[in-house]
Order: sequence, then C-alpha cells, then structure tokens
Amino acid sequence: FTHFWGPAANWGLPLAALKDMRASPEIISGRMTVALMCYSLAFMRFAYRVQPRNWLLLACHSTNVLAQSMQARRYVRHHRGQPAAVPFLAHK
Repeated sequence: FTHFWGPAANWGLPLAALKDMRASPEIISGRMTVALMCYSLAFMRFAYRVQPRNWLLLACHSTNVLAQSMQARRYVRHHRGQPAAVPFLAHK
C-alpha cells in the first residue's frame, strides 16, 4: 500500500519545481534548492536499496534532482547577472 502512495504523494516536489521554471528566478531559494537535491539523492539511494526496489520512488526523486538542478542553474545565472540560458524560460 505505502509502496505506491508514498511515492505518488512525493511527485508534488518535482511537479512544483517544473511549474516554477517559468517564474522569475528571484523567487528561487538557493539553500532550499540544495536541500531538496540532497533529500532526493538520499531517497534515490533508499528506493534502489530497499527490497523490493521501489522504482516509482526512484523515478520521482530522479526527476526532482533534475528539476532542482535546473532551478539551481537558473539561481546561479540570475545572481551572476547572466541572461536566461533557454529563451522559453525567460521571465516576461
């Protein structure tokens, strides 16, 4: 039961990060982004090591690491005064 609903509930993290890709980089918290990346990296390891392997949890946290990495890149570029790397992500 929890092998499905736990990971399903966790999908809110990467979905929120992906939704925020169009938001201004000013709202990104660098510390929270790093914390979420570390959290997801730890749970990726857990999802792989637990028996039976929890592939849904692994996919969720892999997606979150990717999304948070993209947010971290936007954060760094913004604070260095560089333009958005991808034109469709530029704040309008």
